[in-house]
Amino acid sequence: MDFQSADASVVKSIRQRDLLNCWLRLYAPQQALPDITNYRPDRMGDERPDLVDYIVDHSTAPPRLIIDSNGTRMASAYGTTGKGRYLDDYLGPILGPVVLPAYHECIARELPTYTVSMIDDVNGRVVAYERMLMPFSSGDGVTHIIASLKTISEDGGFEIKNLMRGHHSVPVPKLRAVIDRSLSYRAPHRLAAGDVVEID
Repeated sequence: MDFQSADASVVKSIRQRDLLNCWLRLYAPQQALPDITNYRPDRMGDERPDLVDYIVDHSTAPPRLIIDSNGTRMASAYGTTGKGRYLDDYLGPILGPVVLPAYHECIARELPTYTVSMIDDVNGRVVAYERMLMPFSSGDGVTHIIASLKTISEDGGFEIKNLMRGHHSVPVPKLRAVIDRSLSYRAPHRLAAGDVVEID
């Protein structure tokens, strides 16, 4: 499944869109990768359980990713914490081929990627697993990635424990996109105090 070209509107989650807008605000002036130390989105604390930080190890080809933190929801979905481990080892041979291409595309293109995969939980409920990857640099190329991971089910509640371990089903990719269009930042329009709004 190839990666399609997209702009920020491909991202469904409002919170993920906010995170991406913060990345775009840093990227836009020079059209260059931002330094991770300058990335300070609003409500970062609220999002932390859904975020995972990675360090990119360029000593191999393709590069490998070291898990530098572990969001509590990711640890639950994958059944174990992974801090300090290589992502490919953590994922294993079943999940690796499904998950890793998004990271490799993010590193190669030096742009955010967004994927949606479908998977069944232990009770057979269909869950959408939305992954947004944002690249950062503190040197040459991509040196860090922040992943935002969201799960949602149209069936309502679902069991997140061991969701991504492939015990019951393997994630099926439904969307793979690289965000390479309209890489500018426009602040959301807000009415100023005293503005008059006319309603027909």
